[in-house]
Amino acid sequence: MSLITAFSRPQRLNSAVGAYLDYRTSLLTKKPFLRHFPPALMLEPTNICNLHCPLCPSGNGTLQRPKGMMPLALFAKIIEEVQSKIGMLILWNQGEPFLNSNFYAMLELAAKHGLYTMTSTNASLELDLPRIVSSGLSKIIVSMDGISEKTYNSYRVNGNFELVLANLQELVRLKRQTNSKTPIIDWQFIVLSHNEHEIPQVKRLAKSLGVDRLEFKTAQIYTKDDMQFLPQNHKYSRYSASVNGFQLKTELLNRCRRLWTQPVINWDGEFSICCYDKDLSIPIGNITRHSFADLWFGPKMTNMRAQILSNRSKYSICQNCGEGIVQKLKL
Repeated sequence: MSLITAFSRPQRLNSAVGAYLDYRTSLLTKKPFLRHFPPALMLEPTNICNLHCPLCPSGNGTLQRPKGMMPLALFAKIIEEVQSKIGMLILWNQGEPFLNSNFYAMLELAAKHGLYTMTSTNASLELDLPRIVSSGLSKIIVSMDGISEKTYNSYRVNGNFELVLANLQELVRLKRQTNSKTPIIDWQFIVLSHNEHEIPQVKRLAKSLGVDRLEFKTAQIYTKDDMQFLPQNHKYSRYSASVNGFQLKTELLNRCRRLWTQPVINWDGEFSICCYDKDLSIPIGNITRHSFADLWFGPKMTNMRAQILSNRSKYSICQNCGEGIVQKLKL
């Protein structure tokens, strides 16, 4: 499913254009204005992961939310409620989506509704690759931050480099064999202090593998101790670092498009303002007890939009947010 096809339905196109205009109106007036559904919705299949990446709250054990898997019935309920107006599903948040045994069925259900679907995986597990290719999944991001077992496992703790590489190769082969346009295969490489020297080799390997896209991404850190992971080359980092600590390179503006365009529903149905609220510090409500529209247009979300427009810096999650900063590097 392509983006153009997914948003060719009038109601979805109206939501996408309308949400953008609502956001621009809100910026101009400094008051929250919203009359449309968002164009995209992030759903969390699970917040459990098989790896122990040191900068990931799920992997390093600092995630405070209860852990679990989204039931297929809940997924189907949400899709049925939003599919007429929302055109894109982002199927990850915290955790490894393919650990949810119902995830393949979720992909197939979303495809039946003509939705553009994206997911992100560490691919360090046994995957049903033929089913992924035939599922209707639009885009798959494979995270592999090294071209050798040593550099890969320096960050992807408990990962299996050879398995990830084999999965990536087989995914490309199956897609070619079946003449399938989807999923778009995106190799994502987080640039860190121990792997930044591999960038030229990564480019060559991506070309030889035949992936559709190669994306270099900046790392997100949380504490002063995490600064050891920042690349020596400052152009590969989203932070300005010094002996006293670190801060985002860009100014924190009183705006955030995510509150108008891309909410999150966690595995247990909890509605979240965005993916940066990893521990649900700002609870909005649960989709099992409220409709999507009631939560999206409700007083709690309206109040959050007003707060962001007036003083975004008061929220700690916003002070380390990717809104308005360079996350994807053009190399």
